[in-house]
Amino acid sequence: MSGIPKFLMIVGVIIFVVGFLMQFIQIGKLPGDIVIKKGNTTFYFPIVTSIILSVVLSLIFYFIGKFR
Repeated sequence: MSGIPKFLMIVGVIIFVVGFLMQFIQIGKLPGDIVIKKGNTTFYFPIVTSIILSVVLSLIFYFIGKFR
């Protein structure tokens, strides 16, 4: 198996593992994340969490590409 099917299977496994780990690791709710509560509505925008995940993933992909 090669090409797109293999890539989709790898992406699916990665999404599954990350989803499973997110139950145990509380990465959200960092200082700097925007939370607005008004009445019955809550708006949550995880800006700091997004920035940290972006930097970490960029470093991971950089090192994977460097050693490939």
